[in-house]
Amino acid sequence: MRRNFILVFAFFVAVTASNSFAQHPGWTVYDSSNSGLFDDWVRAIAIDGNDKWIGTGWSLTKFDGTNWTAVIQVPGISTIIVGGGNKWVGNHYGGLMKFDGTTWTIYDTSNSPLPDIRVSAIALEGSNVWVGTLGDVYAGGHPGGGLAKFDGTNWTLYDTLNSGLPDNWITAIAIEGNNKWIGDYDDGLVKFDGTNWTVYDTLNSGLPDNDVRVITIDGNNKWIGTWGGGIAKFDGANWTVYDTLNSGLPDNDVYSLVIQGSNIWAGTMGGGIAKFDGTNWTVYDTSNSGLPSNDITVLTLDGNKLWVGTFWQGIAVYNTAGVEEKSNIKNQISKMEIIKNKICLSVPKAVEADIKLYDLCGREKNTVYSGTLTKGNYVFTPNVKKSGVYFVRVTAGNYNVTKKITIIK
Repeated sequence: MRRNFILVFAFFVAVTASNSFAQHPGWTVYDSSNSGLFDDWVRAIAIDGNDKWIGTGWSLTKFDGTNWTAVIQVPGISTIIVGGGNKWVGNHYGGLMKFDGTTWTIYDTSNSPLPDIRVSAIALEGSNVWVGTLGDVYAGGHPGGGLAKFDGTNWTLYDTLNSGLPDNWITAIAIEGNNKWIGDYDDGLVKFDGTNWTVYDTLNSGLPDNDVRVITIDGNNKWIGTWGGGIAKFDGANWTVYDTLNSGLPDNDVYSLVIQGSNIWAGTMGGGIAKFDGTNWTVYDTSNSGLPSNDITVLTLDGNKLWVGTFWQGIAVYNTAGVEEKSNIKNQISKMEIIKNKICLSVPKAVEADIKLYDLCGREKNTVYSGTLTKGNYVFTPNVKKSGVYFVRVTAGNYNVTKKITIIK
Protein backbone atom coordinates (compact mmCIF):
# COMPACT_ATOMS: atom_id res chain seq x y z
CA MET A 1 0.00 0.00 0.00
CA ARG A 2 1.31 3.45 -0.89
CA ARG A 3 1.75 6.10 1.74
CA ASN A 4 -0.02 9.38 1.05
CA PHE A 5 0.15 12.62 2.94
CA ILE A 6 -1.11 16.13 2.37
CA LEU A 7 1.21 19.07 2.00
CA VAL A 8 1.23 20.82 5.36
CA PHE A 9 4.67 22.34 5.80
CA ALA A 10 4.85 25.63 3.89
CA PHE A 11 5.86 29.20 4.45
CA PHE A 12 6.55 32.14 2.18
CA VAL A 13 9.58 34.37 1.98
CA ALA A 14 9.79 37.41 -0.27
CA VAL A 15 12.87 37.72 -2.44
CA THR A 16 15.22 40.21 -0.91
CA ALA A 17 17.72 41.01 -3.68
CA SER A 18 20.60 39.81 -5.74
CA ASN A 19 23.96 40.05 -4.05
CA SER A 20 26.18 39.94 -7.15
CA PHE A 21 24.44 41.82 -9.95
CA ALA A 22 26.24 45.08 -9.32
CA GLN A 23 29.66 43.46 -9.47
CA HIS A 24 28.78 41.05 -12.30
CA PRO A 25 25.90 42.20 -14.54
CA GLY A 26 23.71 39.36 -15.68
CA TRP A 27 24.25 37.28 -12.53
CA THR A 28 21.97 36.84 -9.51
CA VAL A 29 22.84 34.76 -6.46
CA TYR A 30 20.37 33.23 -3.99
CA ASP A 31 21.47 31.57 -0.78
CA SER A 32 20.12 30.90 2.69
CA SER A 33 21.08 34.41 3.83
CA ASN A 34 19.07 36.36 1.22
CA SER A 35 16.29 33.99 0.12
CA GLY A 36 14.00 31.19 1.23
CA LEU A 37 16.57 28.46 0.61
CA PHE A 38 16.75 26.22 3.67
CA ASP A 39 20.40 25.40 3.08
CA ASP A 40 23.02 26.11 0.43
CA TRP A 41 23.82 22.58 -0.80
CA VAL A 42 21.77 22.64 -4.01
CA ARG A 43 21.36 19.19 -5.54
CA ALA A 44 18.48 19.49 -8.03
CA ILE A 45 16.58 22.22 -9.92
CA ALA A 46 13.51 21.67 -12.13
CA ILE A 47 11.45 24.21 -14.07
CA ASP A 48 7.63 24.08 -14.14
CA GLY A 49 6.29 27.19 -15.86
CA ASN A 50 7.15 30.13 -13.64
CA ASP A 51 8.01 27.88 -10.74
CA LYS A 52 11.43 26.57 -9.89
CA TRP A 53 11.55 23.45 -7.75
CA ILE A 54 14.80 23.28 -5.84
CA GLY A 55 16.12 20.32 -3.91
CA THR A 56 18.84 20.91 -1.34
CA GLY A 57 20.61 18.78 1.20
CA TRP A 58 17.72 19.16 3.65
CA SER A 59 14.67 20.59 1.89
CA LEU A 60 12.45 20.92 -1.18
CA THR A 61 11.65 24.55 -1.98
CA LYS A 62 9.52 26.25 -4.66
CA PHE A 63 10.32 29.71 -6.04
CA ASP A 64 7.85 31.53 -8.30
CA GLY A 65 10.11 34.49 -9.01
CA THR A 66 8.86 36.47 -6.02
CA ASN A 67 7.93 34.14 -3.19
CA TRP A 68 9.78 31.17 -1.76
CA THR A 69 7.73 28.26 -0.43
CA ALA A 70 9.30 25.61 1.78
CA VAL A 71 7.37 22.63 0.44
CA ILE A 72 8.70 19.83 2.57
CA GLN A 73 11.74 19.27 4.73
CA VAL A 74 13.46 16.00 3.85
CA PRO A 75 17.17 15.18 3.58
CA GLY A 76 19.01 13.99 0.52
CA ILE A 77 16.97 15.13 -2.49
CA SER A 78 18.95 13.94 -5.51
CA THR A 79 16.84 14.70 -8.59
CA ILE A 80 13.55 16.36 -9.64
CA ILE A 81 11.62 15.70 -12.87
CA VAL A 82 8.43 17.52 -13.96
CA GLY A 83 5.96 15.83 -16.32
CA GLY A 84 2.35 14.79 -16.74
CA GLY A 85 1.19 17.25 -14.09
CA ASN A 86 3.42 15.59 -11.49
CA LYS A 87 6.69 16.34 -9.79
CA TRP A 88 8.82 13.24 -9.37
CA VAL A 89 11.45 13.61 -6.66
CA GLY A 90 14.32 11.24 -5.99
CA ASN A 91 15.58 10.94 -2.46
CA HIS A 92 18.83 9.32 -1.35
CA TYR A 93 17.23 8.30 1.94
CA GLY A 94 13.51 7.91 1.28
CA GLY A 95 12.80 6.44 -2.15
CA LEU A 96 10.67 7.90 -4.95
CA MET A 97 8.24 10.75 -4.22
CA LYS A 98 5.37 11.97 -6.44
CA PHE A 99 3.53 15.25 -5.95
CA ASP A 100 0.37 15.95 -7.98
CA GLY A 101 -0.08 19.48 -6.64
CA THR A 102 -1.97 18.44 -3.55
CA THR A 103 -0.92 15.02 -2.34
CA TRP A 104 2.44 13.38 -1.93
CA THR A 105 2.85 9.67 -2.63
CA ILE A 106 5.99 7.90 -1.48
CA TYR A 107 7.25 4.64 -2.96
CA ASP A 108 9.95 2.84 -1.04
CA THR A 109 11.09 -0.71 -0.37
CA SER A 110 8.45 -1.26 2.30
CA ASN A 111 5.40 -0.51 0.14
CA SER A 112 6.53 -1.14 -3.45
CA PRO A 113 8.99 -3.22 -5.49
CA LEU A 114 11.42 -0.28 -5.66
CA PRO A 115 14.78 -2.08 -5.37
CA ASP A 116 16.47 0.47 -3.09
CA ILE A 117 15.40 3.60 -1.23
CA ARG A 118 18.43 5.49 -2.56
CA VAL A 119 17.02 7.02 -5.75
CA SER A 120 19.69 8.71 -7.84
CA ALA A 121 18.14 9.27 -11.30
CA ILE A 122 14.67 9.65 -12.87
CA ALA A 123 13.59 9.87 -16.52
CA LEU A 124 10.11 10.04 -18.05
CA GLU A 125 9.08 8.08 -21.16
CA GLY A 126 5.40 8.68 -21.85
CA SER A 127 3.52 7.14 -18.93
CA ASN A 128 6.60 5.23 -17.79
CA VAL A 129 8.86 6.46 -15.04
CA TRP A 130 12.39 5.07 -15.14
CA VAL A 131 14.11 5.10 -11.78
CA GLY A 132 17.79 4.55 -11.06
CA THR A 133 18.82 3.42 -7.60
CA LEU A 134 22.08 2.76 -5.82
CA GLY A 135 23.20 -0.77 -5.00
CA ASP A 136 25.54 -1.33 -2.09
CA VAL A 137 28.78 -1.51 -4.07
CA TYR A 138 30.86 -1.13 -0.94
CA ALA A 139 29.46 -4.24 0.73
CA GLY A 140 31.22 -6.73 -1.55
CA GLY A 141 28.10 -7.43 -3.57
CA HIS A 142 24.85 -5.95 -4.80
CA PRO A 143 22.06 -6.67 -2.31
CA GLY A 144 19.82 -4.03 -3.89
CA GLY A 145 19.71 -1.23 -6.39
CA GLY A 146 19.47 -1.32 -10.14
CA LEU A 147 16.93 0.07 -12.58
CA ALA A 148 13.13 0.13 -12.24
CA LYS A 149 10.34 0.98 -14.70
CA PHE A 150 7.01 2.08 -13.21
CA ASP A 151 3.90 2.60 -15.39
CA GLY A 152 1.74 3.87 -12.54
CA THR A 153 0.59 0.37 -11.60
CA ASN A 154 3.24 -2.20 -12.43
CA TRP A 155 6.93 -2.32 -11.70
CA THR A 156 9.61 -3.96 -13.86
CA LEU A 157 13.03 -4.39 -12.29
CA TYR A 158 16.40 -4.75 -13.98
CA ASP A 159 19.61 -5.65 -12.18
CA THR A 160 22.84 -7.58 -12.67
CA LEU A 161 21.04 -10.89 -12.17
CA ASN A 162 18.28 -10.55 -14.80
CA SER A 163 19.62 -8.05 -17.35
CA GLY A 164 22.72 -6.74 -19.06
CA LEU A 165 23.40 -4.14 -16.40
CA PRO A 166 27.06 -4.41 -15.35
CA ASP A 167 26.36 -2.96 -11.92
CA ASN A 168 23.40 -1.97 -9.74
CA TRP A 169 24.71 1.50 -8.93
CA ILE A 170 22.82 3.74 -11.40
CA THR A 171 23.89 7.38 -11.69
CA ALA A 172 22.10 8.75 -14.80
CA ILE A 173 19.27 7.95 -17.23
CA ALA A 174 18.43 9.58 -20.58
CA ILE A 175 15.74 8.63 -23.11
CA GLU A 176 16.40 8.62 -26.87
CA GLY A 177 13.44 7.18 -28.78
CA ASN A 178 13.24 3.52 -27.81
CA ASN A 179 16.70 3.59 -26.29
CA LYS A 180 17.43 4.08 -22.65
CA TRP A 181 20.94 5.34 -21.95
CA ILE A 182 22.09 4.49 -18.44
CA GLY A 183 25.09 5.77 -16.53
CA ASP A 184 26.84 3.54 -14.05
CA TYR A 185 28.98 4.48 -11.05
CA ASP A 186 32.09 2.59 -12.17
CA ASP A 187 31.14 0.33 -15.08
CA GLY A 188 30.52 2.72 -17.94
CA LEU A 189 27.59 3.56 -20.18
CA VAL A 190 24.73 1.18 -21.01
CA LYS A 191 22.21 1.26 -23.87
CA PHE A 192 18.94 -0.67 -23.52
CA ASP A 193 16.63 -0.79 -26.56
CA GLY A 194 13.90 -2.76 -24.82
CA THR A 195 15.44 -6.11 -25.71
CA ASN A 196 19.20 -5.85 -26.00
CA TRP A 197 21.78 -4.44 -23.64
CA THR A 198 25.02 -2.86 -24.86
CA VAL A 199 27.77 -1.81 -22.47
CA TYR A 200 30.37 0.81 -23.39
CA ASP A 201 33.41 1.18 -21.17
CA THR A 202 37.03 2.30 -21.33
CA LEU A 203 38.12 -1.09 -22.68
CA ASN A 204 35.74 -1.43 -25.64
CA SER A 205 34.92 2.17 -26.59
CA GLY A 206 36.12 5.76 -26.51
CA LEU A 207 34.54 6.43 -23.12
CA PRO A 208 37.28 8.24 -21.13
CA ASP A 209 36.19 7.05 -17.68
CA ASN A 210 33.78 4.40 -16.40
CA ASP A 211 32.30 6.69 -13.74
CA VAL A 212 29.41 8.28 -15.69
CA ARG A 213 27.63 11.14 -13.89
CA VAL A 214 25.34 12.72 -16.52
CA ILE A 215 23.95 11.95 -19.99
CA THR A 216 22.34 14.53 -22.29
CA ILE A 217 20.82 13.82 -25.72
CA ASP A 218 21.28 16.30 -28.60
CA GLY A 219 19.92 14.85 -31.85
CA ASN A 220 22.07 11.86 -32.68
CA ASN A 221 24.72 12.89 -30.19
CA LYS A 222 24.99 11.57 -26.69
CA TRP A 223 26.97 13.88 -24.40
CA ILE A 224 28.38 12.03 -21.41
CA GLY A 225 29.90 13.71 -18.38
CA THR A 226 32.30 11.59 -16.35
CA TRP A 227 34.06 11.85 -13.03
CA GLY A 228 37.73 12.18 -13.88
CA GLY A 229 37.60 11.78 -17.67
CA GLY A 230 35.90 14.96 -18.84
CA ILE A 231 33.19 14.85 -21.52
CA ALA A 232 32.59 12.32 -24.28
CA LYS A 233 30.40 12.88 -27.35
CA PHE A 234 29.08 9.72 -29.00
CA ASP A 235 27.11 9.79 -32.26
CA GLY A 236 26.46 6.05 -32.29
CA ALA A 237 29.67 5.27 -34.16
CA ASN A 238 32.35 7.80 -33.28
CA TRP A 239 33.64 9.07 -29.95
CA THR A 240 35.06 12.53 -29.29
CA VAL A 241 36.58 13.29 -25.90
CA TYR A 242 37.01 16.76 -24.39
CA ASP A 243 39.18 17.12 -21.31
CA THR A 244 41.54 19.57 -19.66
CA LEU A 245 44.41 18.50 -21.90
CA ASN A 246 42.82 18.88 -25.34
CA SER A 247 40.12 21.51 -24.83
CA GLY A 248 39.04 24.49 -22.75
CA LEU A 249 37.22 22.31 -20.22
CA PRO A 250 38.41 23.63 -16.84
CA ASP A 251 38.02 20.39 -14.88
CA ASN A 252 37.56 16.69 -15.72
CA ASP A 253 34.92 16.09 -13.02
CA VAL A 254 31.68 16.88 -14.89
CA TYR A 255 28.45 16.79 -12.90
CA SER A 256 25.93 18.43 -15.23
CA LEU A 257 25.36 19.06 -18.95
CA VAL A 258 22.60 21.04 -20.69
CA ILE A 259 22.02 21.91 -24.34
CA GLN A 260 21.06 25.43 -25.45
CA GLY A 261 20.79 25.65 -29.22
CA SER A 262 24.26 25.04 -30.64
CA ASN A 263 25.87 25.48 -27.22
CA ILE A 264 26.52 22.91 -24.53
CA TRP A 265 26.98 24.05 -20.95
CA ALA A 266 29.06 21.89 -18.60
CA GLY A 267 29.09 22.16 -14.82
CA THR A 268 32.28 20.88 -13.21
CA MET A 269 33.28 20.10 -9.66
CA GLY A 270 36.12 22.51 -9.10
CA GLY A 271 36.40 24.43 -12.38
CA GLY A 272 33.11 26.30 -12.60
CA ILE A 273 31.07 26.30 -15.82
CA ALA A 274 32.22 25.90 -19.42
CA LYS A 275 30.24 26.82 -22.54
CA PHE A 276 31.21 25.08 -25.79
CA ASP A 277 29.80 26.26 -29.13
CA GLY A 278 31.43 23.51 -31.16
CA THR A 279 34.62 25.50 -31.66
CA ASN A 280 35.28 27.84 -28.77
CA TRP A 281 35.19 27.33 -25.01
CA THR A 282 34.17 30.05 -22.55
CA VAL A 283 34.79 29.45 -18.86
CA TYR A 284 32.86 31.10 -16.04
CA ASP A 285 34.25 30.81 -12.53
CA THR A 286 34.52 32.77 -9.31
CA SER A 287 37.28 34.98 -10.72
CA ASN A 288 35.43 36.33 -13.77
CA SER A 289 31.71 35.96 -13.11
CA GLY A 290 29.02 36.03 -10.45
CA LEU A 291 29.45 32.38 -9.56
CA PRO A 292 29.70 31.99 -5.77
CA SER A 293 31.54 28.67 -6.11
CA ASN A 294 33.42 26.63 -8.70
CA ASP A 295 31.83 23.42 -7.42
CA ILE A 296 28.80 23.00 -9.68
CA THR A 297 26.20 20.35 -8.83
CA VAL A 298 23.40 21.02 -11.32
CA LEU A 299 22.57 23.14 -14.39
CA THR A 300 19.02 23.84 -15.60
CA LEU A 301 17.83 26.15 -18.37
CA ASP A 302 14.71 28.33 -18.15
CA GLY A 303 14.65 30.09 -21.51
CA ASN A 304 17.74 32.28 -21.56
CA LYS A 305 18.30 31.93 -17.82
CA LEU A 306 20.85 29.37 -16.69
CA TRP A 307 20.12 28.17 -13.15
CA VAL A 308 23.25 26.92 -11.44
CA GLY A 309 23.27 24.85 -8.28
CA THR A 310 26.46 24.81 -6.24
CA PHE A 311 27.98 22.77 -3.46
CA TRP A 312 27.20 24.74 -0.26
CA GLN A 313 27.07 28.19 -1.92
CA GLY A 314 23.45 28.36 -3.07
CA ILE A 315 22.18 29.19 -6.56
CA ALA A 316 23.47 31.47 -9.29
CA VAL A 317 21.25 32.57 -12.18
CA TYR A 318 22.92 33.79 -15.35
CA ASN A 319 21.15 35.65 -18.17
CA THR A 320 22.78 34.01 -21.19
CA ALA A 321 21.10 36.47 -23.56
CA GLY A 322 22.95 39.38 -22.01
CA VAL A 323 26.29 40.75 -23.13
CA GLU A 324 28.98 38.46 -21.80
CA GLU A 325 31.15 40.41 -19.46
CA LYS A 326 34.75 40.99 -20.28
CA SER A 327 36.40 40.81 -16.92
CA ASN A 328 39.85 42.23 -16.31
CA ILE A 329 40.32 39.75 -13.50
CA LYS A 330 42.65 36.94 -14.46
CA ASN A 331 42.80 33.53 -12.86
CA GLN A 332 45.50 33.49 -10.22
CA ILE A 333 45.71 29.73 -10.83
CA SER A 334 44.97 28.82 -14.45
CA LYS A 335 44.84 25.06 -13.86
CA MET A 336 44.69 22.75 -10.86
CA GLU A 337 44.81 18.98 -11.26
CA ILE A 338 45.22 16.02 -8.95
CA ILE A 339 47.45 13.39 -10.56
CA LYS A 340 47.97 10.33 -8.37
CA ASN A 341 49.39 11.63 -5.06
CA LYS A 342 50.39 15.00 -6.43
CA ILE A 343 48.86 18.48 -6.69
CA CYS A 344 49.66 20.08 -10.05
CA LEU A 345 49.24 23.83 -10.55
CA SER A 346 49.76 26.23 -13.44
CA VAL A 347 50.38 29.82 -12.35
CA PRO A 348 50.16 32.59 -15.01
CA LYS A 349 51.68 35.30 -12.79
CA ALA A 350 53.11 35.74 -9.32
CA VAL A 351 50.60 35.30 -6.49
CA GLU A 352 50.48 34.58 -2.77
CA ALA A 353 49.05 31.09 -2.28
CA ASP A 354 48.07 28.70 0.48
CA ILE A 355 47.67 24.96 -0.06
CA LYS A 356 46.12 23.09 2.84
CA LEU A 357 45.13 19.46 3.39
CA TYR A 358 41.98 18.41 5.25
CA ASP A 359 40.55 15.06 6.30
CA LEU A 360 37.03 13.91 5.41
CA CYS A 361 35.66 15.55 8.56
CA GLY A 362 37.02 18.93 7.48
CA ARG A 363 39.86 19.00 10.01
CA GLU A 364 43.05 20.64 8.80
CA LYS A 365 45.90 18.12 8.68
CA ASN A 366 48.76 20.26 7.45
CA THR A 367 49.86 23.11 5.23
CA VAL A 368 51.31 21.82 1.99
CA TYR A 369 52.59 25.24 0.95
CA SER A 370 52.24 28.86 1.97
CA GLY A 371 54.04 31.64 0.20
CA THR A 372 54.66 33.25 -3.18
CA LEU A 373 54.27 31.31 -6.41
CA THR A 374 55.92 32.92 -9.41
CA LYS A 375 54.82 32.24 -12.99
CA GLY A 376 55.25 28.58 -13.90
CA ASN A 377 54.09 25.02 -13.29
CA TYR A 378 54.27 23.42 -9.86
CA VAL A 379 53.92 19.93 -8.42
CA PHE A 380 53.32 19.42 -4.68
CA THR A 381 53.27 16.14 -2.78
CA PRO A 382 51.32 16.25 0.53
CA ASN A 383 53.10 14.81 3.55
CA VAL A 384 50.76 12.60 5.58
CA LYS A 385 51.37 9.65 7.86
CA LYS A 386 48.46 7.48 6.70
CA SER A 387 47.02 6.51 3.33
CA GLY A 388 43.49 7.69 2.73
CA VAL A 389 41.15 10.15 1.05
CA TYR A 390 41.68 13.83 1.83
CA PHE A 391 40.64 17.24 0.54
CA VAL A 392 43.17 19.76 -0.72
CA ARG A 393 42.25 23.46 -0.81
CA VAL A 394 44.18 25.97 -2.89
CA THR A 395 43.66 29.66 -2.12
CA ALA A 396 45.32 32.36 -4.20
CA GLY A 397 43.78 35.82 -4.27
CA ASN A 398 40.12 35.26 -5.18
CA TYR A 399 40.87 31.74 -6.42
CA ASN A 400 39.54 29.20 -3.91
CA VAL A 401 39.15 25.59 -5.05
CA THR A 402 38.85 22.35 -3.08
CA LYS A 403 39.44 18.90 -4.61
CA LYS A 404 39.56 15.35 -3.38
CA ILE A 405 42.90 13.56 -3.34
CA THR A 406 43.62 9.90 -2.61
CA ILE A 407 47.03 9.39 -1.01
CA ILE A 408 48.67 5.97 -0.91
CA LYS A 409 51.73 5.65 1.31
